[in-house]
Amino acid sequence: MWEKYNHFVMALFERSEEIFNNENVLHDDYQPQSLEERDSEIEQFTGYLQPVINGAQPRNIFLYGKTGVGKTAATKYLLQHLEEDSEQYDDVTITTVYLNCEDLTSSYRVAVALVNKLRDPEEQISRTGYPLNAVYEMLWEKLDELGGTILIVLDEVDYIGDDDSVLYQLPRARSNGKIENSRVGIIGISNDFKYREKLDPRVEDTLCERELHFPPYDATDLQNILTKRANHAFKDDVLDGDVVPLCAAFAAQDKGSARQALDLLLEAGDLARRQSDPVVTEDHVRDAKQLLEKQRIEESMKELTSHGHLTLLAVVASTVADPEAPLQKQTIYEQYQDLAKATDRDALGGRAFHNHLAELSMLGILDRAKRNEGRAGGIYYEYEVDVPLEAALSTLENLHMSDELDLDSLRQNAQEKGLL
Repeated sequence: MWEKYNHFVMALFERSEEIFNNENVLHDDYQPQSLEERDSEIEQFTGYLQPVINGAQPRNIFLYGKTGVGKTAATKYLLQHLEEDSEQYDDVTITTVYLNCEDLTSSYRVAVALVNKLRDPEEQISRTGYPLNAVYEMLWEKLDELGGTILIVLDEVDYIGDDDSVLYQLPRARSNGKIENSRVGIIGISNDFKYREKLDPRVEDTLCERELHFPPYDATDLQNILTKRANHAFKDDVLDGDVVPLCAAFAAQDKGSARQALDLLLEAGDLARRQSDPVVTEDHVRDAKQLLEKQRIEESMKELTSHGHLTLLAVVASTVADPEAPLQKQTIYEQYQDLAKATDRDALGGRAFHNHLAELSMLGILDRAKRNEGRAGGIYYEYEVDVPLEAALSTLENLHMSDELDLDSLRQNAQEKGLL
């Protein structure tokens, strides 16, 4: 009976072929056959890797630059070519191990993760319960068993924090007699420009043997990257002429991130598809930008405490109250104290409140500008919301923080002043 009925039911999901040809080309995990706008960095990086193909001890390389500027893509691209090119030489064996350190906040966790990367699934070890020296011994055993040259990529290496002994131990394992059959090199990748300054001096000398800085892309770079990807990702004649330049311009004005530009182009195309529009237009790009910013705020705010939420609301409320006035800490703090009282919370002290402002600035939700008025006014900070006010207010509304907070009136007031 159900089979007979099902025959007449329209499919809920059918392939949509009007906009995209291959949208995977715009995703973060897509590995292009060539890297655009990174010729200088690729040339320098290739030179740093040359000793490997010569059968010599690999150099330790440290890459740094903002998110989305090609550090990881360049690393994976060159290591893939390095492995392929090495096959023509009988005396060179290369193994690459990639590890993202985002959840690995100590040398112990990194060592365990490396052991599990190198071991078979049935031989995995737990993340707790072993002395660090025992984990290192397991690691040396697997590295020596592999033999040849082993390049270990530690992406977002700054997450390891102060406990960075593994960054000293790995490159020196051979010279310290821990391994005999392998040569180990580290490629560290970081978004934190100041990470090097935080390293133990011995680790700094080892990890930063060769350094490579990836600067942000400019609008022209991003437009060239997007054009190459768009030619594969979209059907012919579905992109208005201003779409790619606008995506590139928005990303260049923000962080100079190719990842951000690609996400924006993908979301604009997806909006056109969802709305059954035959062409992706500039309006789709602007709507996509607002949507992605709102999602970024929501994601960032998931990790904030209730006082973090109140701090942001205090900035928004202060902005709506007097849009032209520069916002200083004391003004925002007084607004925060009123909000804390309204929600039956004990207000934080000035220092703790300042930390919440600093966190919101670090997340890119607030912009913090340092002012120096000399002897008369001293040094202080001014704050403003660094994302669309609509996105910040919508996020706060969706949190359902308290029935005592009249966000409807706040929104209405913002609309009356032309802020939304």
